[in-house]
Amino acid sequence: MVEEPLLVLRGHPGVGPDVEGEAWVCQDNFSARYDLDRRTGTFSRRSHACYGQSLVGRVCFFNGAKGGVSTSWALLDMKSRGVAPAALVFRLTNPVMVQGAVLADIPLLDRLSPDPLDTVHTGDYVRLRPREGLVEILRRGAGT
Repeated sequence: MVEEPLLVLRGHPGVGPDVEGEAWVCQDNFSARYDLDRRTGTFSRRSHACYGQSLVGRVCFFNGAKGGVSTSWALLDMKSRGVAPAALVFRLTNPVMVQGAVLADIPLLDRLSPDPLDTVHTGDYVRLRPREGLVEILRRGAGT
């Protein structure tokens, strides 16, 4: 039986397979190459809002994508090490981040309505259906 969502965010089609998991929301931008220790999946840039935290296995929500072509191989490297996020959702991303997500087979969505960073909260349980451009909030986290 498919769980009915409490709320649905809609946008244009994204990339990658469907996935479910716990949401982790960060208001900062994200670079797979320069913000993380790619060996551990932990934020290593001291100026990043998520410094010291891990994104491994999480459905990650970020403001925007940053960085250049190194993002593609950085995501693939993380995936091969087993320290990649389960999925990436942005207010707005860039073509290089999409390319990296496709290369690493990491689901990715952006440009959703309502605004994902105002609607989804860390700890919510979500389902992403990228090909349909959907993020579904299935359960609210304890702190929501």
